[in-house]
Amino acid sequence: MSRPNTDFQGRIGTTVADSEPWWPDNDASGNRRPNVVTVVLDDTGWSDFGCYGSEIATPTIDRLAADGLRYTNFHVTPLCSPTRASLLTGRNHHRVGMRFLADTDTGFPNARGRIDADVPTLPRLLREQGYGTYLAGKWHLAPLHEITPAGPFHNWPLGKGFDRFYGFLGGCTDQYAPELFQDNAPIEPPPDEGYHLSADLVNQAIRFVTDHVAFRTEQPFYLQLAFGATHAPFQAPREYVDKYVETFAKGWDQTRADRFDRQVELGLVPPGSELSERAPGVPAWNELDDDRRELFTHLQAAFAGFLEHTDAQLGLFVAALERLGLLDDTVIVVCADNGASREGGAQGAVNVAAAYNGVTRTVATELSELDRLAGPDGPSFYPEGWANAGNTPFQLYKQYVDLGGVRSGLVVHWPRGVTGRGEVRRQFVHVVDLAPTLLELAGTAADLEFDGASIVGTFDDVGAGRDTQYWEMLGHRAIWHRGWKAVTCHEPGAPFGSDKWRLYDTTSDFSECRDLAAREPGVLADLQELWWREAKANDVLPLDDRRLKDLLKFRPPLGIAARRSLRLHAGQSHLPTTSTLCGLDRSMRVRARLTRAADGVVLASGGSYGGYVLYVQDGVLSFEYHFLDWRGRATSAPLPPGEIEVGFDLDRRDDRSARLHLTVAGDPVDVAELPMATTLLSFWGLDVGRDPVSQVSRAYTGPFPMPADVLAEVAIDFLEEHSAGAVADAIQATE
Repeated sequence: MSRPNTDFQGRIGTTVADSEPWWPDNDASGNRRPNVVTVVLDDTGWSDFGCYGSEIATPTIDRLAADGLRYTNFHVTPLCSPTRASLLTGRNHHRVGMRFLADTDTGFPNARGRIDADVPTLPRLLREQGYGTYLAGKWHLAPLHEITPAGPFHNWPLGKGFDRFYGFLGGCTDQYAPELFQDNAPIEPPPDEGYHLSADLVNQAIRFVTDHVAFRTEQPFYLQLAFGATHAPFQAPREYVDKYVETFAKGWDQTRADRFDRQVELGLVPPGSELSERAPGVPAWNELDDDRRELFTHLQAAFAGFLEHTDAQLGLFVAALERLGLLDDTVIVVCADNGASREGGAQGAVNVAAAYNGVTRTVATELSELDRLAGPDGPSFYPEGWANAGNTPFQLYKQYVDLGGVRSGLVVHWPRGVTGRGEVRRQFVHVVDLAPTLLELAGTAADLEFDGASIVGTFDDVGAGRDTQYWEMLGHRAIWHRGWKAVTCHEPGAPFGSDKWRLYDTTSDFSECRDLAAREPGVLADLQELWWREAKANDVLPLDDRRLKDLLKFRPPLGIAARRSLRLHAGQSHLPTTSTLCGLDRSMRVRARLTRAADGVVLASGGSYGGYVLYVQDGVLSFEYHFLDWRGRATSAPLPPGEIEVGFDLDRRDDRSARLHLTVAGDPVDVAELPMATTLLSFWGLDVGRDPVSQVSRAYTGPFPMPADVLAEVAIDFLEEHSAGAVADAIQATE
């Protein structure tokens, strides 16, 4: 078959002598097109940046705001995956297949857990314009059943238009022992002393940019820097955390009042606005006992230290741009994917493994572990009262379509293109507007299909923004139209027609505190009708009011999550927690064939604050299990010489406890009682023949590899279906 030469502008004769070569013009047009950097934080409230009224030190973001623009009327969706999908497509999330989270496919076109294949993405469109495209950080736009060492990769970052990727694929990860991927392959984090994911992501981002400007001098770049911060688990060096204990001893009520006053003083909140009432279910700070106040203060300090540490890493990246002479010609956009999260519940936790497995520990137990706070063994989360403070002055949280869930800070910094340094912009903006904005700056064609519209005009404060935007999440609904906003919180199982809608005039009621539904029934009726029109136009239907847990419980019969057995081999890649196959949430049989009794790890899942491991040491087979404060162990007699089969049988009971039989040559040799066999042991998944990053057992130093010629195969057979509720609980807790 001959090669088509439709783009060839030379001449092809019989020989080179009578032919004329031709090369495309070198793309030098990019030397005046800006570089683009989108910085996305996770679960960060509108008031958490210093330049939006916070006590938390964020000097890098504050500097970008002081030299650029702050938007006070910028909106996202109430969950991370939908916001990220809209950011990368300029389209409403239902319309591209990302109704809620990437974790599962519900079987309907609006909730496939990935961006539809025919939708062009921002990195792909920019790459077609000659941009280098890079992602450092969180993805969370591929269904869980596709996240394996062998893919499929079409919904991973490189399949969606990025040239390079370094980060993590799920919704969250451990900051000290993250499950990392580079391009399309799992990798282990560097064994550096004091390693932290935020610093690593920035180092990789700097490397991407440095390589780009060294070798693609004439072309611009697009980089998305998507931190794991400030999604739980909260983890940061202790010196960042301890400084905030005294700051937040005043409690969440005073924090909300102080932030609101600063927001008014900074001109972010119009005079005459109101601070919303404390969220339902959150107690007054002065009604808490001393122990709870102490615990909750430390948990908020962990969050604050996490955010300041992230800002410090971002500062290193900005300094690198400056050092490379790129800062003036780089558009930097900073935002969060949704509002602050209440998933820490009423109490929060020093170790989220407890909360993520439905375990409520006493306040005294939590206080006894404060020395671990925010460290490798103290992956923490704050109680919902602090999330309420993070969303000051708005109502509710992440997952809700009230402002606490969908209003985010937005900072735009571009010295060459923004002249109004330090100014505030009040135009209505939504995350779907960012892609068309950035593509306009890159000089792309204006006839691309978007639900959003460019906000380049607002850089000079002349753009008016769009007229209409809807929201829907888990049955909660809202719509904004020319300053009016209608919103409702839906109770699962109730008829949608019985929902009570509220109405706000956002031109005079910035924080949406004054419900005008009774006074303006005609306006409300018009907005409700408009919501249904927008819903039909954007593939919101069918409405689905199942709780997040119930949606996550619905596991499609697809991919690795549906497997009832695994055959694993020495030297294979790490199996991430997103596979949902790394816990002990169901009865199982594990058998490993060893050519001889050599020391090393056979199978390890989890890490230093939760996991299990099967290993041989000094010729003795051992199984260890660690979860929170409980450690259990079963051991054998010295193994016989020659080829041998070792393993264990786990019988999980309905009360989540389990009995484990350690086996040699198929026969039980010891028994261990596990008080709780859990789904999410930690944020580190499963390894064969080694325990590489965060060791489960204290008996050896990692990775303690089993010689490759010894471990022939590990067979895992699950003797019952997944406990769908347990899996859903674990995923929901992290979201």
